[in-house]
Amino acid sequence: MKNVETLLEVMPPFLPEPAHVMTVRVDLPPGDPGAPPHRHSGPVFGYVLEGDLRFELEGEPVRVLKEGETFWEPGGDLIHYQAGNERSDGWTRFLAVMVCVPGAPMLTFVDDDELRAKGRLPG
Repeated sequence: MKNVETLLEVMPPFLPEPAHVMTVRVDLPPGDPGAPPHRHSGPVFGYVLEGDLRFELEGEPVRVLKEGETFWEPGGDLIHYQAGNERSDGWTRFLAVMVCVPGAPMLTFVDDDELRAKGRLPG
């Protein structure tokens, strides 16, 4: 096919059954830390439209994704610690395609007790 470039190809460990797919655009103003630590009920696939996205999943180092880069997370029990704007002088925008459990929230926040147990909050 002409003008088609594969940006991301993965085999997620599971897909919810049944599944509901949602695409969102997230706009983060300069320095915005994004959503607090959370989980998704299924895998998430993303693309950075603009800016620099500070991204951290449980068990992985923090990385900064640039415009045009992709990301994914498997969902389920894995905690998504950060998806914030690394820039102090401009917006960061990204698209996320989420495969969710129908009727479940697209994200569920992790409570302080669990974060403390994982060493992410002072005791």
